[in-house]
Amino acid sequence: MLDLTKVAPQIDAVVNLLRDNRDEHQAHLNKACDLLTKSAANLNSLKQKINASHKKTVWTMAGLVESPGARFPLPPVPPNHTVLATDGSQIDVDRHQSARCYLINIGRVRLDYGQNAGAELASLPKLCAGDEMFLSDGLRELAIEGALLGIKRTVTELSHLAEMSSEVPPERPTLALVDGSLIMWGLASERYPDFVSQELLENGYLKTLDILSHLAEHNCLTLASYISFSRATDVANAMRLILCPEAVADCDKHCKNVPSKKRPCEQVAGVRDSDIFGHLLKEGERSATFYSQSLITERYGPHRIYFFYLKLADEVARVEIPEWVALNQSKLDLTHALVWNQCLRGEDYPIALAEAHEQAVVTGADRAGFQQVLEQWLIAERLPQTTSAKSQSKRTRWV
Repeated sequence: MLDLTKVAPQIDAVVNLLRDNRDEHQAHLNKACDLLTKSAANLNSLKQKINASHKKTVWTMAGLVESPGARFPLPPVPPNHTVLATDGSQIDVDRHQSARCYLINIGRVRLDYGQNAGAELASLPKLCAGDEMFLSDGLRELAIEGALLGIKRTVTELSHLAEMSSEVPPERPTLALVDGSLIMWGLASERYPDFVSQELLENGYLKTLDILSHLAEHNCLTLASYISFSRATDVANAMRLILCPEAVADCDKHCKNVPSKKRPCEQVAGVRDSDIFGHLLKEGERSATFYSQSLITERYGPHRIYFFYLKLADEVARVEIPEWVALNQSKLDLTHALVWNQCLRGEDYPIALAEAHEQAVVTGADRAGFQQVLEQWLIAERLPQTTSAKSQSKRTRWV
């Protein structure tokens, strides 16, 4: 049981620390904004320095497409359009139970605006057991559970989005939207063997992006992901590079033994991209487009991930798009307009994503009900049920 009387003094100390750091953060933000607005004067040299340095710094920098300080007004919203969205949740494998299975629940939403307006909302659960519980290369196998199940759910969400996109008339302006990043950060580390990323990334996620890209060639379709309250620092880190006096920023070589407060780039430390664009953009405007230089995106090929920031009434959202959207002006404008319109309808969060979440969410009561039904089926089939002592303990009231 949490004793709040003991926590309260610690909260007071944290609040005091945040208050003391406020002035320093504001100074860093002002410096970052100044560097961003002046960067256009030396854009080519900054691009060259980023390209030479991005694998040698300890922080990830945004790749530049245009002047980082560029601002773009809100394009017109087409009166007749469609927004598609998917979201997912899961019931993970319960290692305390003998019945090994997991469930992925996908929420699907289609909202048609203008003529023939309407809405389609659905929840599609899939229960997996047996061979579906594992990924294998024939010699090794890895159980799909925990973080890996979350990655598989993301792949499944995109697959449903592609299926829905194929059902929209090709001439109708359509935004296909997911929540969170298009970058598969869960596969970016070396914690998983190659066959896992081969199956989930190359054979799963990227092949689905191939389908969406092909549809977009012939349809008025665009794809985006929406990240609320992003803590990304890709653009802010590019401003760090301007402050670095070295021709190539090599953090380990030049600054490993330099105290952090004495490093030139620390003048913008702690600043997030959303801080910068919250200061520079007007409501409804978007920033310039940038591209991600995270190592895993090098495997995306023609689907390399770009992003921009969108100023809303109460926050700055990060919107990620594949390269085939970013480099197509009409699709980029459509993304800007329809994401903004969705946020306007949903109080600064896309209404289609909010509805998809409601369809997908699995509550605590749902989990308990699922477990109860599963146990009843096992009893009916006279299959053995074994439960760990820890699980039994949690179900038992102790004095």
